[in-house]
Amino acid sequence: MHRHIIDLFAGPGGWSQGLRRLGHTDIGIELDPAACATRTAAGHRTIRTDVAQYPTAPLVGRISGLIGSPPCQTFSTAGLQTGTDDIALCHQALDDIAAGHDTRAALRAACTDPRSLLVVEPLRYALDTRPDWIALEEVPAVEPLFAHTARILRTAGYSTWVGILNAADHGVPQTRRRAFLLASTTRNVTPPEPTHAKTPEPETLFGPGRAAWVTMADTLALPTADVVTRGEHHTGGNHFATTGPSWTLTGRARSWTLRVGNRPSATRRPLDAPAPTLLFGHSLNDVAWLDDNGTHIRRLSVQEASVLQDFPADYPWQGSRTKQFEQIGNAVPPALASAVLTRVLEPAIAVLGVAA
Repeated sequence: MHRHIIDLFAGPGGWSQGLRRLGHTDIGIELDPAACATRTAAGHRTIRTDVAQYPTAPLVGRISGLIGSPPCQTFSTAGLQTGTDDIALCHQALDDIAAGHDTRAALRAACTDPRSLLVVEPLRYALDTRPDWIALEEVPAVEPLFAHTARILRTAGYSTWVGILNAADHGVPQTRRRAFLLASTTRNVTPPEPTHAKTPEPETLFGPGRAAWVTMADTLALPTADVVTRGEHHTGGNHFATTGPSWTLTGRARSWTLRVGNRPSATRRPLDAPAPTLLFGHSLNDVAWLDDNGTHIRRLSVQEASVLQDFPADYPWQGSRTKQFEQIGNAVPPALASAVLTRVLEPAIAVLGVAA
């Protein structure tokens, strides 16, 4: 029987793109119609359904790997953080699932935000289907819940690792920090080694040092990505094809900064640095280019957001403009996904008894 990689809360395909780069494919389970349309347009197989309602019995014996990025809005610092009030209930749900008791319905009704309890779904799937390996991603606030999940998985024979990774350390032009849980029954799991650093490292006797973080200017100097210095006007202005080096952005463009958030304390980054974590809230004006005087030039384009999230510039985002930005901001950057997945997809080095 052929075994599959299942991607829970699959979104538009961040994990799927990361797998594709490694020569693998997955089947995504996703409810949002826009994200499903994006996945289909990108060639990723998808089952449109609610992860929390989908039965696990048909998957038993048919899963080699399990991926999951539960919705993070309830725990994200960019949201209302209603999930903070529900953390104790999530911990209880994890213990109940481990004990074989499905109390999700009762606990969901007690939650401030019912979406909070989605964070426990990967454990339900894992214990019911026993995949060889697991890779989960969430906002840093969920790390304690991942640590709890890992303790349960260790009793089930998995080697586990839980920690925070910065996407910029793995070649993504964005200092996006996320919590990860990795688990395997066939190898001792360790985190991916960083390939990039804020300050580049010199070559040593043991090989080359880490490269400098990839900047927004580096990334926007890709074919098909243009910088347009025309403000909010619909015609005119200058298009600078970025098929050449980043200096073709011109002096004015080189002085631009990207602002994420509309408060005085909003994070700002110059073009010669990685982007901050891209967060798209209720107003798309929250992510915009500013000139060297701090004056608003224009909003970040979908194409620019796509490449800053490490997707192709022509990735087939579907849905309204708001839904496209939402999908981009929620997706795992594919390069980070690939780095993480190599730690569980590589050939096994040992067969574990009780996990380390």
